[in-house]
Amino acid sequence: MKNNPRIAFIGAGLGGTAGAGLMAKAGFNVKVYEQAPAFARMGAGIHLGPNVMKVMRKLGIEDELNRTGAHPDYWYSRDGITGDVMAQIPLGDYAVSHYGASYLTVHRGDFHKLMTDALPDGVLEFNKKLSEIEDRGDKVVMKFTDGTVEEADFVIGADGINSKVRESLLGEELPIYTGYVAHRAVFPTPVDSGTLPFDMCCKWWDGDRHMMVYFVTSKKDEIYYVTGVPVESWDMNKSWEPCTKDEMRETFKGWHSSVQALIEGTQEVTRWPLLERDPLPIWSRGRLVLLGDACHPMKPHMAQGAAMAIEDAAMLTRCFQELGFTDYEAVFNLYEANRAERASKVQLVSHNNTWLKTNENPDWCFGYDVFEVPLVESEKQ
Repeated sequence: MKNNPRIAFIGAGLGGTAGAGLMAKAGFNVKVYEQAPAFARMGAGIHLGPNVMKVMRKLGIEDELNRTGAHPDYWYSRDGITGDVMAQIPLGDYAVSHYGASYLTVHRGDFHKLMTDALPDGVLEFNKKLSEIEDRGDKVVMKFTDGTVEEADFVIGADGINSKVRESLLGEELPIYTGYVAHRAVFPTPVDSGTLPFDMCCKWWDGDRHMMVYFVTSKKDEIYYVTGVPVESWDMNKSWEPCTKDEMRETFKGWHSSVQALIEGTQEVTRWPLLERDPLPIWSRGRLVLLGDACHPMKPHMAQGAAMAIEDAAMLTRCFQELGFTDYEAVFNLYEANRAERASKVQLVSHNNTWLKTNENPDWCFGYDVFEVPLVESEKQ
């Protein structure tokens, strides 16, 4: 094997792009293969906690993200009917002083573009949908639907919940539908003076459903909501489907006036199934390794799913730097040993949908620094 082996990421989502960027900065020989023909500014928001922003600092885009996103002073949880405050978690200046980095909310497309723009030229290739992958012992061969064939020394599956790399390790298996859907909408902030201002970051709760709301730009001119609502069944052939305002009105009938104003201000809303997988028995085999949703997909109820993928990418980079490339199985075992417990905990809390519903201490989540946390040894030989 060369001193600087070829490392391939399958999937240029947030985890794959973060990993490629970090490894490129570390001097690794890296490529990212993405099935989409291009990226667009899709309608979704994202939370970036201090644990993520420390990784963005390494990538060199922290300052631009701070200029782009909104900086809520608090995370509020409110009663969906009365509007009463159930929890008020300090963020803003407190996050910077207490955790060492900011907490912000931003449009997912704006965030993703900053990360992809930070990649060196030639690292990212579009229109590369993986059709076959074979670990031949001394290398990995990847075949794509466009007829091309590529080789790498290591392949990192960052290709989401329906990962082709995961399938090659563990066989074909559909993810688990959780019985809940998420309605998603991004739209210009309503300006009805009777309902403004909205909290900058608020989760509305009542009964078996909720609505998470936050701004996605520093100007607060765009707002986003995502829900969790029980729906008995879902056609697993669909990744999403359109929704109507009437459905939203019925789903949140009787809720607080701020929620009603958001529904009335909605321009387009879609609904998506919330999917999971049980914890995987392995994260790697041979020259193949998984990260993010390919490995531990979760409900979005902690706003930490993408954060876990980004932390995975940073930890995998750190493990390569610690151990080198020769004993790659030791690298992958060290990576899993230092990520499995945390990812599983976030997966469970997200599943239970209890995060910050009351005034709990979020230090264990937001205060995590993937570059500084002491490494634990792997028990695998």
